[in-house]
Amino acid sequence: MRPKRARLHSSLNTLHLLRDRFAAYCMQPPRSMTDSGQDIRNRTFTFACDVARLALHLAPRPGVRCIVDQLLKSATAVGANLEEAKAGSSTREFVRYVEIALREAREATYWLRICAVLQLGPPDELKQLSGEGDQIARILGSIVVKTKHRIRAGLAVFAFCILHFALLFS
Repeated sequence: MRPKRARLHSSLNTLHLLRDRFAAYCMQPPRSMTDSGQDIRNRTFTFACDVARLALHLAPRPGVRCIVDQLLKSATAVGANLEEAKAGSSTREFVRYVEIALREAREATYWLRICAVLQLGPPDELKQLSGEGDQIARILGSIVVKTKHRIRAGLAVFAFCILHFALLFS
């Protein structure tokens, strides 16, 4: 009887250790939420300011105001949503806000392309801003994919622990 009890005690200790590691792993903020994430937040802030400066210089022709308004809304929403992501109370909330920022970055790039085709501003500046918007979108896409992978990996470890525990007592 003792060996079985000792094996059970050892298995419970292992399960508790794995549970604690899983909890600690899930509670860690993603790398992009820490100070290293300041770079992308600075880039989105600079991007929004540059787009706002461009919008101030665009000619107020009929129909242009609507395009400029959409461009400004989407370009400034990227950084705003990243700030919300940083303040997120969970990893899932973080991912949700970064996904919104990603969509806004893609939309801003779309409006910049329209401005370039319609020749609403300096072509070099529009091309540079469009490239920066695309790079921001790629970075945000990478953050979303890596964070979702991390969530799935954590859930898989937790499911394995539960399965292991269930098999021990069956």
